[in-house]
Amino acid sequence: MRTFSQVDVFTDEFTKGNALAVVHDAEGLTTEQMAAFANWTNLAETTFLLPPEDPAADYRLRIFTVSRELPFAGHPTLGSAHAWLAAGHTPRDPDRLVQECGAGLVEVRRDGSRLAFAAPPLLRGGPVEDHVALAAALAITPEEIAGAQWADNGPGWVAVLLHSAAAVLALRPDYQRFGEFTGIGVVGPHPDGGEAAFEVRAFINEGGRFEEDPVTGSLNASIAQWLIPAGIAQQRYVAAQGTALGRRGRVHLSQERGEIWVGGNSVLGITGQVVL
Repeated sequence: MRTFSQVDVFTDEFTKGNALAVVHDAEGLTTEQMAAFANWTNLAETTFLLPPEDPAADYRLRIFTVSRELPFAGHPTLGSAHAWLAAGHTPRDPDRLVQECGAGLVEVRRDGSRLAFAAPPLLRGGPVEDHVALAAALAITPEEIAGAQWADNGPGWVAVLLHSAAAVLALRPDYQRFGEFTGIGVVGPHPDGGEAAFEVRAFINEGGRFEEDPVTGSLNASIAQWLIPAGIAQQRYVAAQGTALGRRGRVHLSQERGEIWVGGNSVLGITGQVVL
């Protein structure tokens, strides 16, 4: 019997964010057992908390989708840190945690009532020249794309900038035309003066299973790494995500001393035991 948590991430109200399954005290489980349980939960990601191998880390995290293991993902990072703290663990530094994962060490700090992680470096960046293929995948015209960048920090994202949040919310992608793209994130600005500066949507090709992710930390991290240095976004802004799915995700982005921080609230909704 192992302790199990289900956390809703990037929201302050349970069921309005992105759900995450967390298995505590996961040592002794094989990769195959972890992958099978993650497939069974049928959530975007399931994580497994383990003792650290790096002495600088507070814990080690393995992250699985329904079909593969990821070196890093954003909402699993914040949700797992929240679950780890809620289980009574104490970090070495009261103001921050250090997570060890496939992408290396990731710093997670307290940001008021929220937790925030330092965005990891991109595995692949730079402009995407083929706007025709992206437009086909999104079922729009190439002229509707204001810009596109590789934004891969693990899951394989490409980020597409549209001219407005309304255009983002109107999208009905053609998943059958995704081709090489495993994940397309789309962002567009809201009118000035609102709670959120940008609207974000994340469309995923998960081994032939197509879906929209409710709220996505890794994508928002890499979008901020593009938009803030380019002067398209302010150094501190809020992104809304999940609106098209009836969620109310809010991601808090900021740049401090050249580093991008990604923050959000998490709500612990389910705790119990799982036989693994």
